[in-house]
Amino acid sequence: METGVIIVGAGPVGLMLAGELHLGGVKVTVFDKTTAPSGESRALGFNRRAAESLDQRGLLPRLGRFRWGPMGHFGGVRFDLDMLDEDHSGVLGLSQARTEDMLGSWLADLGVPVRRGCEVTGVREEPDGVLVSFTGPEGPGRARARYVVGCDGPQSTVRTAADIPARQWQATRGMYTAEITGVQLRPRPIGERLPGGHMVVCTPLGEGRYRIVVHDRTLPPQQDPEALTFPQIADAWQRLTGESIHHAEAQWMWACGNAAGLAEEYRRGRVLLAGDAAHAMPPLAAWGLSAGLQDAVNLGWKLAAVLAGWAPAHLLDTYHGERHPIGEQLIRNAQAASLLYLGDADMDPLRGVLGELMEHKEAAGHLAGIVSGLGIGYAMGPGEHPLLGRRMPLDRQLALADGSVTRVADLLHSARGVLIAADGADGAGKAARLAEEWADRVDIVTGAWTDGPDHPGDAALEAVLIRPDGYVAWTSPGSDSDLTDVLGDWFGAPRAAAPPAPGATHRTGA
Repeated sequence: METGVIIVGAGPVGLMLAGELHLGGVKVTVFDKTTAPSGESRALGFNRRAAESLDQRGLLPRLGRFRWGPMGHFGGVRFDLDMLDEDHSGVLGLSQARTEDMLGSWLADLGVPVRRGCEVTGVREEPDGVLVSFTGPEGPGRARARYVVGCDGPQSTVRTAADIPARQWQATRGMYTAEITGVQLRPRPIGERLPGGHMVVCTPLGEGRYRIVVHDRTLPPQQDPEALTFPQIADAWQRLTGESIHHAEAQWMWACGNAAGLAEEYRRGRVLLAGDAAHAMPPLAAWGLSAGLQDAVNLGWKLAAVLAGWAPAHLLDTYHGERHPIGEQLIRNAQAASLLYLGDADMDPLRGVLGELMEHKEAAGHLAGIVSGLGIGYAMGPGEHPLLGRRMPLDRQLALADGSVTRVADLLHSARGVLIAADGADGAGKAARLAEEWADRVDIVTGAWTDGPDHPGDAALEAVLIRPDGYVAWTSPGSDSDLTDVLGDWFGAPRAAAPPAPGATHRTGA
C-alpha cells in the first residue's frame, strides 16, 4: 500500500487534516488503533477561530444545532465581550464526540479511508518516503507514504519513533472527569471555587446528562485512568459539595493531571506532528482541541502544495515557524489561567487587579483574543493594514456580477488561495491581472463589498490575498510588498501557461 500521506490518529485533528489534504488533491489514509470512536468528549466545544476554520470549509452546518456563547473569562476572571468590536463567542456545550462524528462523516463523503483497529508500531524515514509498521485485524503490516503526520495524542508513537524531543511539565495535581446521568445537579459551567484551592465544574449537556469535573488538591497528580472507579469520583464530589451522586450512572470516566508537553520540532524531515502530539495540556476550555484544528488547517494546504510540486522550498518549514510559537503561548497561557482558576485565596489580590484591567477595552480585547484565537497573527511582511497577517473576517460580503452575494467564508470552501479585488477600486484591476499567472492555485474574485466601510479591520480595502487557511498575506493598500513576490512566497513560481485547476474560479462583480 502506498499513499501520499498517512495520518496516525482519528481524533478531530487527524480527521480535519485528512479532509484538508484531500481538498488539496492528496491521496491520504488515516490509521487509528481503536476499532470505533470512543464516544468520550473531553472537550465541550471550541473557540471562535476553530469554528471559523470549520466555517470556511462549509462544515458548521453539518454539526446540526449548537449553541454560541461568550467565553468571557480568563482563568475565571470575567471580562465583558460586548465592549469589543468583533464577536469572540465560541461554540459551547458541543461534545467532542459530535465533532468527531461530523468530521468522520465528511471524510466518508469524500472517500477518504480511515483504517480502524490498526495500531502504528514504528515509523522509519527512507530517502523518498516513510515506512509505517502497524498491527491490524489481519496481523502485522507495512505501508509507505511520502509523509506521515502524528495526530496520536500526548504519548505520540509517531513522535517517539521519529526521536523528536518534547519539553515536559510534570503534573502537580490531579482531577477527575465523568459524564453522568440519573441525577439533577446545579449547573456550575465555569467552575465553583471552594476553600483550599478546590473546584468543581458541572456542565448540563441536555437530556439529563451532565459533565462533572473534580479538582481536589488531595487527588494524586498521576493515576491510572483504567483503575478509576465511579465511587471514587462520587466520594470526592460529596466531600467537596455535600451532594451525593452515588446513585448516578457514569457514561465514561477519566483521571488526569495537569501535566503538559511541547514538541521541540513540529517537523523532522518527512514526519510532522499536530494537535496533542505537538502540544499537550490539561483540559481547559477546549483550548487544546481548538489549537489542534488550527494546526490542521495551517498544515494541510502546505503539505498538499509540496506533494503537488508547486510549493516554494520554504513553505513546509513555515508550519513549524508559525505554529510552534502558538504552542508555546498555549502552554504558557494555560498554566497562567490554571493558576488563577485553581489557586486558593492567596490568588485573590491578583484576581482583583486583573479584574480591574479587564474593565479597559484594550486589555479585555487582548485576553479575549487569547481565548477566542482571534488574536493570532503571522508575519506577512511589512505593512500597516490591520488585517495583514491576521485572519480575514469570514462574514465580509461581496456582491457579484450575477446579482448574488457571497461571504468570504464561502470563497474558501475549496481550500485554495483567494484574491479578492474590489470592483472599481484603483488597485484592484492591476492585482487581478498580476494574479492571473497563479490562477491554477489562486481563485480570483471581483465584486463590491456590501457591508460598508465600518467593518472591523476595513481600511479602504481594494484588494486582499487570502491564504487557504484564511489568513491575509497581502492587502492593497497597506502592504509594502509587491504582490508578485508575495504570490511567489506562498504559491510558488507563476505558471502562466497552465490551465486552471479543477474547481478554480474567476468570478467578477458588477
